[in-house]
Amino acid sequence: MTTDNPAAKAAAEVAAWMNSVSKDVYKFAESAGALWTNRSSPLKVTPKDIAALETMSKDFLGKHTTAIGAGVIFSVEAIENPGGILEWWTSRAQGIEKLEFDLTPGGERFYDYQNMPFFASARNTGKQSMWGPYLDYLGLDEYILTHTAPIQLAGTFIGVAGYDIRIRKLEELFMPALRAIPGDAALLNENRSVVVGNSGAYLVGERLRTIPDDKQLIPVDAPHLGLSLLTSQ
Repeated sequence: MTTDNPAAKAAAEVAAWMNSVSKDVYKFAESAGALWTNRSSPLKVTPKDIAALETMSKDFLGKHTTAIGAGVIFSVEAIENPGGILEWWTSRAQGIEKLEFDLTPGGERFYDYQNMPFFASARNTGKQSMWGPYLDYLGLDEYILTHTAPIQLAGTFIGVAGYDIRIRKLEELFMPALRAIPGDAALLNENRSVVVGNSGAYLVGERLRTIPDDKQLIPVDAPHLGLSLLTSQ
C-alpha cells in the first residue's frame, strides 16, 4: 500500500500527530520526575512540589490547546503522603482549574486511579499508554481519551504524567483524512474500540470483536499506543 492510498495517508497523518504529542508527554514525565532527584524513598510531596506540577501542567495545556486536561498522578507505593496524590488541571471557559477527586478507599466516589488502564499500563510496561474513548463521569461527562507516560526515578516507577483530549476534538483533527477514504473507515484503539469513525457505521466506543471479511487493519505507527485504522480492502 503506497502513501497515495487515502487510508495509508490517513494512518500516516494520525501517527504524525500522535508522535508529536508523545514527545511532549515524555518530556512532561521526565520534568516531573526531576523534581525528586536525590530525594529519599518513599517520596514526600510538598506544597512547593505541587506548585511546580501545577506550572508544568498549565504549560502543557498552554502549548497543546487541543488538550482539555493535564497533570501528574503518583503511585501510592512511591510516596509518603497517605491516600495518594492526583494533581490534574482542566481547561474551562473561565480558565484553568484543578479537578478534585475522592482518593479515600471506600468513599462514595472513590477514584481508584492505580487500576485505571492509563496508569496500570504505563506502570507495567514502562512505556507510554493511551486509554479511551471512555465517559469521564468525574470530570467532563463526555467521551475523552487519556494519554500518559511513566515517571521514572532511578529506574523505579513513581507515577504518570499526561493529558486528556475530547473525542470530538480528535474528530475535528482526523475526520478530513478519514472522510477521504472511500467507504466506511474508523480509527481503533488497542482493544479494537472505535475512537473516530468517518460514518454512522462505526460509533464512538463501539468494540469490534471480529474484523469483517471485507475490511483490513492498517497499523498506525505510533509506538505502544495500539492504534490501527479499519478500512475496506
